[in-house]
Amino acid sequence: MKDVHVHFLHGYFDNYTTDYFEGLITTALSAGMDEICLLEHNFQFFEFDKVYEPIRAYNPYQQEWISNKMNGSIERYLRFIESIKPTEYPISIKFGLEVCFIPETAETLSGILSQYDFDFITGSVHWIDGWGFDHSQQREIWETVDVEKIYIRYYEIMRDLCASELFDGLAHPDSIKCFGYLPPRDMSDEYIMLADELNRQSMYAENSGGLRLNYNPDLELGLNEKLLNVFKTRNVRILPASDAHKQSDVGANIPELLKMIGGDEK
Repeated sequence: MKDVHVHFLHGYFDNYTTDYFEGLITTALSAGMDEICLLEHNFQFFEFDKVYEPIRAYNPYQQEWISNKMNGSIERYLRFIESIKPTEYPISIKFGLEVCFIPETAETLSGILSQYDFDFITGSVHWIDGWGFDHSQQREIWETVDVEKIYIRYYEIMRDLCASELFDGLAHPDSIKCFGYLPPRDMSDEYIMLADELNRQSMYAENSGGLRLNYNPDLELGLNEKLLNVFKTRNVRILPASDAHKQSDVGANIPELLKMIGGDEK
């Protein structure tokens, strides 16, 4: 089994140590994993500052949030990766980034990413025209928007993400349901267009347990049934992802997420 979305330090740079890293491996092995894909959010790193200019400009809360999160250089992450590469471990390990796709700064992002050579880059949509829709401190904004239009725009941005040719995979394609706001109509047309774009770019999509793990244990696990069925019928490659943000969550929910997909993916 594999877990393709495990956050390494999530911004706590002092923990780039072999002991902490090997603790992740121990947890993964205990959970029955034979491969884990470790990543960091790109918003942690100073090098991506210009990518987030539209996010900072949206409101004071987001300006402060980005300033607090962006607290180190990507070089520390890269140096650690190089330091452990000579060591063999009883599990396959890949290192990458989870990268926010913001249409207004996609060209800037492309220039930055071209400087690095990670095992994989996963794209995610956390911002809809500047708004951090999945931030609990901004949940009240959901009461002021047209939910259907927000969903349509979310999947438009996701298709642009895929078409950018910057990414290997698509993170948590269903995370917009994080606070329980659901569209008033069937979104199958948007799902089909996304599935076709994923296939055009030879990208995988995650079946992610992150919302249940990191938001609310009562939330639906993984992709909603219609989106999952569209991906499966259109032969999108789907991989299981815990979206673990702490060591003890590595491999969380992976057997159930795999069962939804229909078996392990290679």
